[in-house]
Amino acid sequence: MKFDQIPKKKIGKRFIMLSIFLFPLFSSLYVVSMYSSDLISETMSLPVLLIAVFSFLLLVTGILFYFTGKDKIRHKFRAPFRYVAYLFAIAYVVIGYSILGILYLPGSSFKSWLITTAMTTMNHQYLATWFYDSYDVNIVMANNSVVESGEDTNPNLINFTTPEFNKVTYKNEYEKEILTKDEGNDLYKIIDIKRKGIKGKMAVIYDPSHVKLGVSKGTGTDLGSSYGQFITTIASRYNAVLAINAGGFYDPDWNSTGGVPHGVVISEGKLIANNKKANSSGGIIGFTNDNKLVLSRMSANEALKAGIRDAVDFGPFLIVNGKSSYINGNGGWGEAPRTAIAQREDGIVLLLVIDGRQVGYPGADMNQLSRILMDYGAINAANLDGGTSTAMELNGEIISNPRNGNFQAKTRPVPNAWIVVE
Repeated sequence: MKFDQIPKKKIGKRFIMLSIFLFPLFSSLYVVSMYSSDLISETMSLPVLLIAVFSFLLLVTGILFYFTGKDKIRHKFRAPFRYVAYLFAIAYVVIGYSILGILYLPGSSFKSWLITTAMTTMNHQYLATWFYDSYDVNIVMANNSVVESGEDTNPNLINFTTPEFNKVTYKNEYEKEILTKDEGNDLYKIIDIKRKGIKGKMAVIYDPSHVKLGVSKGTGTDLGSSYGQFITTIASRYNAVLAINAGGFYDPDWNSTGGVPHGVVISEGKLIANNKKANSSGGIIGFTNDNKLVLSRMSANEALKAGIRDAVDFGPFLIVNGKSSYINGNGGWGEAPRTAIAQREDGIVLLLVIDGRQVGYPGADMNQLSRILMDYGAINAANLDGGTSTAMELNGEIISNPRNGNFQAKTRPVPNAWIVVE
């Protein structure tokens, strides 16, 4: 049958069916091209727009033909098959535009979550740069940030008092968890952290003099010859009973051996490293000779003169002198495995590890990390290296649930670790 012999109503139906496939696809691609030159290049943007306009005109023409044609359409498919086809078409349009809206509608929380989470991973930043250009990425990162107070910690706020353990009444449930010791263990206690979408481990260290910084045997300044070690190995070298990862390290190809630490590293009062600082806020995170956690922006020489016995250089600082940093959005770090260190007013040290990259448990953002530490009475607290590095070791075994960037149950070698020795 020639085209001019096809009933007008049938032509309209075919135009509508074709446009239902073409218009959502190419209009969506054009929107994507406005935000991402990685997925749709500038040279392809105009042809995509022209096809989108053509398909829209095809849709309008099809509707006009369908409703002005007087011919009856003989359906080739039985009713159940037609309904399935209709449902498929509706789902195709609704799902497609829903995904587009989630990705690109102004104020989309998913957009903020995706960019901040992807940009803080080692090898999945493409998940953000695929869909958004550098301008959008920079805007989102700027709107999700941690604004620190600018204060240094005041050591006089830490008063080493002997808490009343195992008492009858407590200020709240968190204090009860902290001050109810495990029978026969005066050194530490492990608390399971489980909240909506968050799970992890918190080690409560009752005497801060037992918290030290262990360093990898291969720590150095040359990427080729230096190497990190797993926290289990570092803990074994120091005969430690417990360990968590500590500072960050240079990882230009996301595949280094973790041997060149960022910034200042001090262990047992000796300067181990004085490298370029990581591209993060914060600063010195360390313990003084009188076992007080100090968070301060100071040089290596200033830290040594101040009596810092063990320290790394990282951040951001989450809580300083009992006051939380101002956190815009999710803090700019997204949701991922997290590690943090804190000290309470009574001197008790909190070592926190949050698992992530698992179904139902993506990890924690800076807001959530800060909230947990404040609930447990932290007066000073700082974020440590996270992601694949995040892990907690106890008596030679990993007791957290680490995941690497490919969501595999793996951790990685690190240059140093906060350890607990007897």
